[in-house]
Amino acid sequence: MPRRPATMLASSLVLFALLCAGVFLKVPYSEMSPGPTVNTLGESHGEPVLNISGHKTYPTTGHLNMTTVRVTGADYDMNLLEAVYGWVAGDNIVVPHENLYPDGKTDKESTQENAEEFSQSQESAKVAALKQLGIPVSARVVVSTVVKGSPAEGKLHAGDVIKEVDGSAVTQPGDVAKLVTKHKPGEPVEFTLVPAAAAAEAEKAGREATATTQVTITAGKAPDDGHAVVGIRAGTDHTFPFPIDIKLADVGGPSAGLMFALGIVDKLTPEDLTGGKFIAGTGTIDDTGKVGPIGGIQMKTIGARQAGAEYFLTPAENCAAAAAQVPDGLTLVKVSTIDDAAKALQKISKGDAAGLPQCTTS
Repeated sequence: MPRRPATMLASSLVLFALLCAGVFLKVPYSEMSPGPTVNTLGESHGEPVLNISGHKTYPTTGHLNMTTVRVTGADYDMNLLEAVYGWVAGDNIVVPHENLYPDGKTDKESTQENAEEFSQSQESAKVAALKQLGIPVSARVVVSTVVKGSPAEGKLHAGDVIKEVDGSAVTQPGDVAKLVTKHKPGEPVEFTLVPAAAAAEAEKAGREATATTQVTITAGKAPDDGHAVVGIRAGTDHTFPFPIDIKLADVGGPSAGLMFALGIVDKLTPEDLTGGKFIAGTGTIDDTGKVGPIGGIQMKTIGARQAGAEYFLTPAENCAAAAAQVPDGLTLVKVSTIDDAAKALQKISKGDAAGLPQCTTS
């Protein structure tokens, strides 16, 4: 065979071999890319994202968009070719798989965890929004989860309202563990509670359940240090003065909390908080209104700008990372609390962008 065709054939075979290797060689990486954004003041799949009844609401304009990040699944094995493409693609980021899925979580475990965090973020968003508006919200300590195979299984249930442990009043979730660990394994622990079904029925009727029941559980032994346990996780459940329903499908995690809270505030405030502006943002939120950091901040700013946002409410702890690569035409606004965010919205609606606390790389 002449030298030139032989060289071309050899090169083609090598290239083919490399492509095959790239397809079949798996690498421990995952990919992140900008996900869709949703206006919390608008609709998703034909339904309002925020539906408030039993209280006066007001018309809103503009956008308060929550933002998302697309990621490859926990069980997906990325090949070398996909990783290389992700590294060179402009709006994608390839990161070590363990950064997104620590402790070897499966798709099912990750989805369940994200769903729980999303549900909790909605609860905290409602609490923070109503507190921002000075509307009282009552709280109670409940059984969040019951560990399978634990002493509490079959005796306590998720949603049970815990009033007392051994006759001592319970006002915070942490009180339960403190009172239980005063015992030794094998000793009885007495719970005074309102069963979940009775509590739910009373809440639906607009009243508080007062009838309690006593449940005695024999404490077990923790596998790590041998302290007494009953096998439950206590949490806080809030009773709202009127229904607030948040509907958004195919979204998980806690990072939409801030934008949900601001959407609720806007709908319950006579003044138009956005002034018709397109504002997006992200951030976890707790019951006190504190805004926390999230992952994938640069993907979210890109997605927000692609959707048309001009301003992006950014958690203070994410500011430096976000400011390192800001999409053209997007102003990053630094916020630490819901009050910071509300004040920023007032400035934006009035066109006072010069007075906004902006993110910097330092």
